[in-house]
Amino acid sequence: MSTDLIINTTSYETRVALLENSTVSELYIERAGERSIAGNIYKGRVVRVLPGMQAAFVDIGLDKAAFLYVSDVSDNLDGMEEMMAAATEELDEEELECEQPLEFEAHIEDRLQEGQEILVQVAKEPLGSKGARITSHISLPGRHLVLMPTVDHVGVSRRIENDKERRRLRDLLLSIKPPTCGFIARTASEGVERDKIKTEMDFLLKLWNSIQRKNDHCQVPALLHQDLDVSLRAVRDLFTKEVDKLIVDSPEEYNKILKFVDTFMPSLKADVRLYEESEPIFDAYGIEVELQRALGKKVWLKSGGYIIIEITEALTAIDVNTGRYVGKRNLEETILKTNLEAVKEIAYQLRLRNIGGIIIIDFIDMAKESNRDKVFNSLKEALRKDKSKTNILKMSELGLIEMTRKRTKESITRVLCEPCFYCEGEGCLKSKTTICYEIFREIEREHETLFGRSIMVTAHPEVAHLLYDEERQHLEELERKLQGRITVQTDNHLHLEQYEISAVS
Repeated sequence: MSTDLIINTTSYETRVALLENSTVSELYIERAGERSIAGNIYKGRVVRVLPGMQAAFVDIGLDKAAFLYVSDVSDNLDGMEEMMAAATEELDEEELECEQPLEFEAHIEDRLQEGQEILVQVAKEPLGSKGARITSHISLPGRHLVLMPTVDHVGVSRRIENDKERRRLRDLLLSIKPPTCGFIARTASEGVERDKIKTEMDFLLKLWNSIQRKNDHCQVPALLHQDLDVSLRAVRDLFTKEVDKLIVDSPEEYNKILKFVDTFMPSLKADVRLYEESEPIFDAYGIEVELQRALGKKVWLKSGGYIIIEITEALTAIDVNTGRYVGKRNLEETILKTNLEAVKEIAYQLRLRNIGGIIIIDFIDMAKESNRDKVFNSLKEALRKDKSKTNILKMSELGLIEMTRKRTKESITRVLCEPCFYCEGEGCLKSKTTICYEIFREIEREHETLFGRSIMVTAHPEVAHLLYDEERQHLEELERKLQGRITVQTDNHLHLEQYEISAVS
């Protein structure tokens, strides 16, 4: 299977796509001014303790107080030993091999008091109206290791299947780590020699010591450590030996990535490429088309059937339909084939759209129990590649499958869209910012035709206002790149998502 990591970087947005056999399997988007806070470490203050919910609200300097469950409070506060839960999405693949913790009943009011200062890490981004989910089980991920400074345990990634290699890594970590902290050997550590492991361990320990010094001297609330940006996180967590090449379209980002790779994974340096073609990189690899497809409710299957994906506040509902597919032999066979084809597409769309929480899948009713089992087992198999943890219940008599998928960040729909003001929030539109960036990319596509000429952009008044206000810097950068003037005019008759671009003679 061919695997490529594609990175599109501009001054206003960075997009990362993981391609498996030329199909987008994972997509990450980070915009200027909206950088992810997952993995960041803060010094916070407890503002409210809720015994009835066994949780607390903590002020870490964000607009909304962060949410801390009792199970996420570090055991250092009361001296008990307990295994740490992985704090970020990238670490879901990792497995801690250690003894079960002592069982005890913990109470949030015995661990935290209002006004108490506490060191925490963001485990989940703020989602919708909810604040960030935090934990005091700190974890610092590197390329080969994850440092767990609050627990004394050693783990090895479950993706390393060779028993001899697992024992080697476990024995190595036990022999070189300090006695007061723990480490996980990540998938990328397979086959890595002792010196590299020790060098990275020393780096992570120095980083933790630096964070502790900041914690001792800074005022609360304060950001003590910021995780890598989206492109370097992708390099750290996705750029493995299984990836054939990493392709990036920005010379500045290319040099930054080369420096990072040269430090942490020099053997992969030859696989980093700079994209220099005139066609936009996401267009060249067919990613832009898949991105637009991921925003639609209806997804067509090759057979002629289709699925409908409806994301609500409480859950995501997925409906499977035969559509134009009429089959060849009998109804049961037609339904089974459509359901099995839908299974693969559903597993793919869950990863691509980053859909989390409760998911209800309404498959077409099947008369035979053996066919229901085939669909259920096919879904379990299709979700094996998913890094986010899933839990699937058996198909009900009504043809429904209930499942959950761990939610760690906003879905693609929430990132790229906003509630529709035309229908008072019943549906959603592409956001004004997304339209602005589409305009920028459309102009860049016509670089050769528009170079040195004056350009007229006609857009909805709210989009035009954003272009001249918050996005003015990027507009001026585009003018310098094209060596021409870009003028924006408004048209009240245009839909928010409509715009026109023309060259002025």
